[in-house]
Amino acid sequence: MTRTEFKQNSFLIMGRAGLDLYADPPGTCMEDAKMFSSALGGSAANIAAGIVRLGGQASLLSAVSHDAVGRFIQKELKNYGINADHVAVTQGETRSSLAVVETRIENCQSVIYRNGAADFQLNEYHVRGVNFDNFRALIVTGTCFAAEPSRTAGYLALELARKAGLALVLDIDYRPYSWSGPDEAARIYSRVAALCDIVVGNDQEFAVMAGGVDGYSCAKGLAASTAQIVIYKMGEKGSITLSGGAAFETGIFPVTALKPTGAGDAFMAGFVTSLADGASLENSVKKGSAAAAIVVTRVGCAPAMPTSVELEDFIASHFL
Repeated sequence: MTRTEFKQNSFLIMGRAGLDLYADPPGTCMEDAKMFSSALGGSAANIAAGIVRLGGQASLLSAVSHDAVGRFIQKELKNYGINADHVAVTQGETRSSLAVVETRIENCQSVIYRNGAADFQLNEYHVRGVNFDNFRALIVTGTCFAAEPSRTAGYLALELARKAGLALVLDIDYRPYSWSGPDEAARIYSRVAALCDIVVGNDQEFAVMAGGVDGYSCAKGLAASTAQIVIYKMGEKGSITLSGGAAFETGIFPVTALKPTGAGDAFMAGFVTSLADGASLENSVKKGSAAAAIVVTRVGCAPAMPTSVELEDFIASHFL
């Protein structure tokens, strides 16, 4: 069994969980909005929600603030069926992430507040409290490596997960506002990616990892050296999957999108749960692409994640 054969559909996801506020109704510009709808947000939490919706088990390794927003997030995690045993509650002036977002395609605005982010306070003590034997794969979202003590905690999580025999999956998840600069991001991402079995990112994210140059060459280099699977996403042009010395392209499912957000998180959820169910790499990438296509047609990210039935019905009625 290779590290990318998950067998158990049980995942630990490390990264941020937050509160999303969507300008309501859909199509409203943020500056004109009189109402906002709330939802669970944050890349790691969104991936966890997608995995659970698709029949998998997901636990979140994160930290939230000791306030009403943190309690909202904890309540939403429970409502989605995400295990929050490893979600720490911070003290002091740290705050959970807040995203204020529009549901529209043209000039879609997403304003993120991460000053003193609570999830960056996750530390080695929290990681050592995890029984990694309970999981088959660890998914780390790259933003958790942007600051300390979360960065050191992330390295420790990768180390302990590797010792426990878990597959290590990196969602590059580059958010420039979280990093001190692109040089630091390139250096840290390169180190983390070299430790992982599966690396997933878009063309911009691989370019950042490559120091601002050819992202595809960076992806090919990882696939030829340390990673078993590398998925290089290209937006409307689909994706290229590199594995075992071979490469294949996958297109996108054409849909009428409401907004651009949430597609990457949905792709990851659809991809890993499909692999865990024993599907081929090609079909798993296809399911990830289908999940991404569904999410951009719906309001929100976590609330927009499809169920297994919805995903299968969508694939049956749409063509790449």
